[in-house]
Amino acid sequence: MPPTAETRIRVRYAETDQMGVVYYANYLVWMEVGRVELCKACGFNYRDMEREDGVLMAVAEANCRYAAAARFDDEVVIKTWIESANPRTVTFAYEMSLAEDGRKLASGHTRHLFVDREFRRTRLPAKYFRLFGLPDA
Repeated sequence: MPPTAETRIRVRYAETDQMGVVYYANYLVWMEVGRVELCKACGFNYRDMEREDGVLMAVAEANCRYAAAARFDDEVVIKTWIESANPRTVTFAYEMSLAEDGRKLASGHTRHLFVDREFRRTRLPAKYFRLFGLPDA
């Protein structure tokens, strides 16, 4: 089973809105940060998969459910894991919480299609199957 990654970030002032809370779209950026770190925890660098294998993960769906507000200078823990995968798609799941007390801020998922450099749908190369929790080809 693929691992779970925990990434910590500190809320920057620029990430907050007029009400002093983190602007909602920044949670999607944090999901991306968590996703890249999860790939490293799974044993590969996403950048290398793009460069060496010509396989990209195009976002097909993004969902975020907000539970509590984060504010400037809060430390946030982004927990990321692979919810499901097959040779054509992968769904990552996320939970973001305050490091201080563990209060859940948001949760969500993103579903990605594997595409080539021309953005045509493709299959995940077999060498990555185990890293995504798939049985060997």
